[in-house]
Amino acid sequence: QVQLAESGGGLVQPGDSLRLSCAVSGRTLSNYGMGWFRQAPGKEREFVAAISRTGARTYYADSVKGRFTISRDNAKNTLNLQMNSLKPEDTAVYYCASRSYSGSYYSSQAYDYWGQGTQVTVSS
Repeated sequence: QVQLAESGGGLVQPGDSLRLSCAVSGRTLSNYGMGWFRQAPGKEREFVAAISRTGARTYYADSVKGRFTISRDNAKNTLNLQMNSLKPEDTAVYYCASRSYSGSYYSSQAYDYWGQGTQVTVSS
């Protein structure tokens, strides 16, 4: 059974940093691309960042480019998202997801397993 568990969310002030982690079990992480999505209240889930199986390629939404960094540790079966210079508009529930073998990294439809999400709130 594949399970993804996010951690690291919390309440921070604008300009602060947070590091999210996603622990994966039941699936060998190195065989799959991975991604982060987020969903703010009243809005649809949106793409944040993704990373290829080996980590050689990364993809970012324009809204987070230059502030967020996605990384993976295949030996530990863990996915990470370093978030710097956080803004109030980054407030959302953040989900990690494991990509199936095909489909665009940017589309949620390409991912077949999802975590339960972790809340990130950026507020002064």
